[in-house]
Amino acid sequence: MDRSSRNRLTERLLPSFSGATLFDAIARAVCRAGCLPRKELYEAWEVARRVRRRFRGGRVVDLACGHGLLAQIMLILDDSSPMALAIDRRISKSASALSETLFNDWPRLKERVQFAEMDIRDVMLYPADIVVSAHACGGLTDLILERAVAARAVVAVLPCCHNLTDGDRGGLEGWMDGALAIDAARVSRLRSQGYRVYTQMIPGDITPKNRLLMAEPAEESP
Repeated sequence: MDRSSRNRLTERLLPSFSGATLFDAIARAVCRAGCLPRKELYEAWEVARRVRRRFRGGRVVDLACGHGLLAQIMLILDDSSPMALAIDRRISKSASALSETLFNDWPRLKERVQFAEMDIRDVMLYPADIVVSAHACGGLTDLILERAVAARAVVAVLPCCHNLTDGDRGGLEGWMDGALAIDAARVSRLRSQGYRVYTQMIPGDITPKNRLLMAEPAEESP
């Protein structure tokens, strides 16, 4: 199966996810909803499980959330989070169909997932939050990092659509390609702001924009 496909997962593909794993169960729910590109399922799963291996609990805040699948998988993986807030300027019309299907299989999610259409700048963030975002385009990733740092919250982003014209490349463009230079500059900036940084990659066959950046406030600020 091409995990990078933008084709929608539908009930026709249910036999492809007949296993007993948690991922298979989530994938079957997504297939029944019939509204999500295959690529987004794999991206959300790979990001969520890596973030949850390192960070537990906290209110989950999914910024530039799209269908909100990342936020909901974060709750499925860790029931100690009180809730998830999924924010976007415009929530996809099919997000509710996806959520209802997930709620049928995980009823405990129903009262704990909230969607809101608003500007990311207007979202109130707190130190106990886990701020996540998968493929917030260009400078939107930088805004999400800025908001998380201002709140001293944990943050995890999967950047994409790097702005090679105006993005901060930290003077590294002579050594590495522009997109990597921008992400390396983000790491340096977070460290200078008193954050401990962890870098990983999700599988490249899902997306070439696969650098996962996770960070938490260090015990002592510089």
